[in-house]
Amino acid sequence: MKHIPCALTIAGSDPSGGAGIQADLKTFQELQSYGMSVITSLTAQNTTGVQGVYHIPTDMIEQQLTSIMNDMPIHAFKTGMIANVDMMKVIEKRVPEINAPYIMDPVMVATSGDPLISTQAQQYLCNHLLPLATVVTPNIPEAETIIGEKINTEDDMKEAAIQIVKHYGAQAALIKGGHIKGDAVDFLYDGNNMFTFSAQRIETKNSHGTGCTLSAAITAFLAQGASFYDAVKRSKTYITLAIKHSLPLGNGSGPTNHWAPRINETTKLEEIKS
Repeated sequence: MKHIPCALTIAGSDPSGGAGIQADLKTFQELQSYGMSVITSLTAQNTTGVQGVYHIPTDMIEQQLTSIMNDMPIHAFKTGMIANVDMMKVIEKRVPEINAPYIMDPVMVATSGDPLISTQAQQYLCNHLLPLATVVTPNIPEAETIIGEKINTEDDMKEAAIQIVKHYGAQAALIKGGHIKGDAVDFLYDGNNMFTFSAQRIETKNSHGTGCTLSAAITAFLAQGASFYDAVKRSKTYITLAIKHSLPLGNGSGPTNHWAPRINETTKLEEIKS
């Protein structure tokens, strides 16, 4: 039988469809990996913000994982929002059993700079889950939280990637440059080499779910057997298109466009909407 790449996301739910589990599954589907999910938290949110959160009991998180692991192949998996230490302990226990590339989107800090999880949870994630990660994909505020230092330049970004690999034990770190002016430049350090991925910055307010989508794309490509470099390169192209053709939905920061690769580069957004 033909190999079917299977990707799992362990994250929170976004009912408005732009981020979290929903963004991950859309990305898996568009990139031709079979998507599965374990929901850690239910949120009431939309393009304007988060209005409420309900955390799934840890025994139910574990049951979801067990159901998948007992029946389905997992060729790569990612984590997004993991709200507390108890959830992290459940995932930490299962990572070796899953035995597949682990892509961590370390959701710790909001775009505003406000913390999304407690200091205790941040520390546990850094000390217990980061060493298990195949690739970790922090934006600059998240990388600053991990290393405890400010990041102001591209050299700072490179140094942060090196620190996360050498000091915290992740196999590779991708530092995303969305918070620094100029072109959108990301740096990937795999323990031996530093790679640069650059794209023209796209001015849009519709960027809801970009971090989820990028890490999900990397997960989908690693599930298909791609190398770190190829997975990140292809994912960078995907997220750039998704932002370029982002969707003007809602009253706040609209979502990225997960079907953007199917759109010809010359297609106008008005044509997509019709």
